[in-house]
Amino acid sequence: MQKIYKPLVGLYLATNLASIHAQSTTAPAPGQPAHSGTPGTFEIIGNSLVSAQQMFLGTEDKVYLVDKTENNPAQVNGHPAWASEWGVGANTQRTMDAVTNAFCAGGNSLGNGTWVNIGGNQAVTYGGLAADSQTGGGPYDDPDGRRSIRLLDPCDDSKCDWVLSPANTDQRWYPSVETLEDGTLIILGGCRNGGYVNDPFQDNPTYEFFPPKGDPVQSPVLARTLPVNLYPLTWLLPSGKLLMQSNWATILLDYHTNKETPLDDIPDAVRTYPASAGTVMLPLTPANNWTATILFCGGSNVATEQWTSPDFIVPNTPASASCVQITPDVSKSYVKDDPLPEGRSMANLIFLPDGKILCLNGARMGTAGYGNNSWAIGQSYADDPVLTPAIYTPGAPQGQRWSRDGLSPSTIPRLYHSSAVLLPDGSVFVSGSNPNADFITGVKYPTEYRTERFYPSWYSQRRPQPLGLPRQLSYGGPSFDVQLSADDLGGNLDNAKSAKVVIIRPGFSTHSMNMGQRYLELKSSYTGYAANNTATLHVNQLPPNPAILAPGPALLFVVVNGVPSVGVRVMAGSGALGVQSLLAVGDLPVPNVVQAQSTSSTSNPKGDTSAGVQAGPRWIEALGAPVLGLLVMAW
Repeated sequence: MQKIYKPLVGLYLATNLASIHAQSTTAPAPGQPAHSGTPGTFEIIGNSLVSAQQMFLGTEDKVYLVDKTENNPAQVNGHPAWASEWGVGANTQRTMDAVTNAFCAGGNSLGNGTWVNIGGNQAVTYGGLAADSQTGGGPYDDPDGRRSIRLLDPCDDSKCDWVLSPANTDQRWYPSVETLEDGTLIILGGCRNGGYVNDPFQDNPTYEFFPPKGDPVQSPVLARTLPVNLYPLTWLLPSGKLLMQSNWATILLDYHTNKETPLDDIPDAVRTYPASAGTVMLPLTPANNWTATILFCGGSNVATEQWTSPDFIVPNTPASASCVQITPDVSKSYVKDDPLPEGRSMANLIFLPDGKILCLNGARMGTAGYGNNSWAIGQSYADDPVLTPAIYTPGAPQGQRWSRDGLSPSTIPRLYHSSAVLLPDGSVFVSGSNPNADFITGVKYPTEYRTERFYPSWYSQRRPQPLGLPRQLSYGGPSFDVQLSADDLGGNLDNAKSAKVVIIRPGFSTHSMNMGQRYLELKSSYTGYAANNTATLHVNQLPPNPAILAPGPALLFVVVNGVPSVGVRVMAGSGALGVQSLLAVGDLPVPNVVQAQSTSSTSNPKGDTSAGVQAGPRWIEALGAPVLGLLVMAW
């Protein structure tokens, strides 16, 4: 036996040890979506256990919802629940215990994959009124959450739950949270007690860090942009600085030196809460050298003094249709973009894997917020919901970037406290809407539990099933190979030329923002094999700059001819907090097509070649690792 196996096993080991190692750190080839859906439409998939004021994708299968403390019928530990988990594969749910009141908290993921939910409101009782005890008890048993930092390590076995960090934040209601290049978080702004807009007596115009790095730091831009400085719109830029947009003002923040550099005021409309424009950083690609441009669409054209005027009838105020963009590492000025099809406040802008952006949710009239004013619509400060989504195509000619071709409307108004997040199969999970102080039914805009999935135009097409997608990406480093079959390429080798590998961080969705949402295309080339129309994509790791894409969990897709694979979860960076290692960028081969050899010049007359690195003998692979181990021992 040794004489037979030794040369074969030796050859196999010599040619495949690298492949074996690579397979141990790569994902199985993604298959086809497990859920069917009609492209361009919304499908109601059930009722959530809590209203989805906040939402994020924690694993490839689990979506986590966080609500304000209210009288949700679902219970946990003897009191109404305000957090839950939704398993999208089996369509199952469970309640969770968020411990303290998470009303209007912020959130994001740490670089190690832990999700963090920060701030909230005081303890409340029926009707959202302040509870007698701020330490728990009463009908809702919700301790004060304004200083809370809640932590969750997502799981697929239903055994995880929220826990409180021993470190607290300063009191923050409506804070923004952004992940930094070392995987830690910066926490910005908020107020101490709440209300429709902020005021000097409760303002918290500071920022701090988690894990803690000292006392909160004063922010001049937040201090001077009252009363509309809550949930300041914030992005980490490739320069390592932060873009901050608050009320009409825009600045660059160097958080290392605490220096703020003014940029131009934003034109046309206020974009921060409660005007609540849709916002997103446009795709970071090799073509634009991963340069950050931020898009703002909608909001409300309201003068600063008007927000607190007794004559301000909020639902009578039309939302803005204006879209503008800024490239803050390059220019301090905004540029006009194609306007929305109609005015819209409270829109969500959600990346699809093909690089287009879905705009959904929101209203034509009014703003975010609620109250018991005589002019409120029930309690809602908004009216005339926009039910039909729209698609924005970055890079399309100006005047042609928005489209509604093939899109059908939802039947559910999604106003204040709505959320949306991308799923790995490319559909969009949509839930929430509750412009009310507490759980309520029988009004025009009730507490909404109905949950939908939106299906993009390509949803029902056959998806690529790439082999070799890594589970972790470094900042620089050796390239990796992804194999595409003839079916993946639609039988057309030319599709390898435009195939791309992209990373999406779906973000933490709340209040028309998806904090941390990013879309990044990796640099790649290809080798095509004309004999069987297969191809290998040669793909660089992340650019060696973690400010372009901060460390932490994301989804990895391969897009062929505009159709994405099902996404797989990938960890960007080391998986730990701290300075990330920066490696030399690996070389990519020149794009190339290996032509089929004629039968007269090949010993393989059937032209039976495989894409990419040639594997070892198939009979040995079929034996599996245990038998291979015995062969190695025999050898």
